[in-house]
Amino acid sequence: MTEIQIGFSILFVTFGILLMLVGSVGIIRLPDFYARTHATSKSDTLGIIFVILGLVIYEGFTQSSAKLILVVLFIALSNPIGIHALASAAMKKGLKPFFSDDDIKNDSVKREVK
Repeated sequence: MTEIQIGFSILFVTFGILLMLVGSVGIIRLPDFYARTHATSKSDTLGIIFVILGLVIYEGFTQSSAKLILVVLFIALSNPIGIHALASAAMKKGLKPFFSDDDIKNDSVKREVK
């Protein structure tokens, strides 16, 4: 295993962890369910993909890395679909998105101008 291979794997895993940290902060900071799911779905999907790709780089070209690539493909396909189904179910149940007072005022001003 070369120094470059180890360096790239550390870089990918670190970047993936940082992306997942951003998603975790998004859960705390964002105001409503839809914004929170958007933050976590995008950042956590990319974060786990980068972590697993870092493991693939570390492992090299073996059967284990081929299995990890299949896991990446599964996550890349299933996570966005699952989050979309979750948000659709929330919308059908009647959960309304949060709008601030400024957004409501700006929207009413735009409607009056038209």
